[in-house]
Amino acid sequence: MHRAAIALLLLLFGSFAAAAFAAAPIVRDLPPGLQVPAAAQPGPGFDVDRATDAYLDLLSPEQRALSDRYFEGGYWLQLWDLLYMIAICALLQVTGVSRRVSDWTTRISRRLWLSTALYMVLLSLALSLLTLPLSIYQDFAREHQYGLSEQSFGSWLRDQAVALPVNMILEGVLLTALYAAVRRTGDAWWMWATGITSGFLLALQLIFPVFIAPLFNDYKPLPAGPVREAVLSLARANGIPTQHVDWFNGSKQTTRVSANVAGLLGTTRINLNDNLLNKTSQPEIRAILGHEMGHYVLNHAWKGAMELSLAVGLAFGLMHLASNRVLAAWGGRMQIRDRADPAGAPAAIALVSVIFLLLTPLNNTIIRNMEAEADAFGLNAAREPQAFALSAIRLSSYRKLKPGALEEIVFYDHPSGYARVHASMVWLKENPTAVSIPDASTVPVAPAAPAADPPVH
Repeated sequence: MHRAAIALLLLLFGSFAAAAFAAAPIVRDLPPGLQVPAAAQPGPGFDVDRATDAYLDLLSPEQRALSDRYFEGGYWLQLWDLLYMIAICALLQVTGVSRRVSDWTTRISRRLWLSTALYMVLLSLALSLLTLPLSIYQDFAREHQYGLSEQSFGSWLRDQAVALPVNMILEGVLLTALYAAVRRTGDAWWMWATGITSGFLLALQLIFPVFIAPLFNDYKPLPAGPVREAVLSLARANGIPTQHVDWFNGSKQTTRVSANVAGLLGTTRINLNDNLLNKTSQPEIRAILGHEMGHYVLNHAWKGAMELSLAVGLAFGLMHLASNRVLAAWGGRMQIRDRADPAGAPAAIALVSVIFLLLTPLNNTIIRNMEAEADAFGLNAAREPQAFALSAIRLSSYRKLKPGALEEIVFYDHPSGYARVHASMVWLKENPTAVSIPDASTVPVAPAAPAADPPVH
């Protein structure tokens, strides 16, 4: 009865929130089709800075202010997410709930790996349910507030219900493996934990596009036509070993454009969402896919795993040092027997969350550098600097366009819109005859189509 009442309250809250935000429509997107400002046309006297500014001016002051507010609000959300997680973990730890659940799972099974796995699955469930109110605001209400989603609350809840068991299984497997490493390897646990986490992330990249992504969206073969042929031509030219090109109904969840080249070890596939197909032009699709193919050709899945492993290793190393002091000072009060005690998982999660937040600039810098490499690859592969510049402006309708230098280092896991447009104009200046530039704009790839039907090209 209580669960039914809570579900009804959540549904009413989501419906009221969506209705309130829908009452104030937001003009966020640029018009469909390729738009090339006059100052960005190549020719005698072409000036990189003037061309860059011309692209930045495609966004109105209102649109830039909106994207700045949205992106800067995300800085604070990182802090609130951390504080909320610490509060929840502290609640589970100091009230003895974690201890009682751990003891109960031990009574269920004397096999330590099995009782640990059961506890971790239940912990994942508890954390998901307890963070649901913040998720409703952050991932549903706020997205509607800024015009980034038109998804109904019922549909959003359905996605959360689908994600819940997936997260419970994945988090349960990872945490069980980490605690096994803690039990068996003593003070070297943090090195083993680093290797386990890196392997887990690689495996996730392998299974996500094939088994997990289709749980949330309908993936269908991209129909034959100019766009499919352009994508496959770009793939062949850059050694992407796949004929698997799908489109998916991303507009169901978001108004953002997106694409990816995903998969490892024979599972490679190219995916484009319907927003990209309906809101942009064929040159933009080539430019964006050139970037995504850059990640594949440059082996960023493997490179990223290795580089991020250094950050993960640093985090676990710091956690190893800090956990000794935490256990000595508060272990008894929190009813944690030792470092390998599963009942201490909430405290461990809170501690590692703090450490990873402090390491945000390092993690973002690693990822941002790989994104910049993919940008450079995409410009050389697709040879569509104008289209890539426009794509960067489209993405900047929800990312702060021109941050300060320190701000970009700390908070950006991609180059800023300004940096991407400027790099595109530098490429154009150095390759003035490499591309043919339309006079002003081209028609979009396809008229807006219902998400359930494939676009017509």
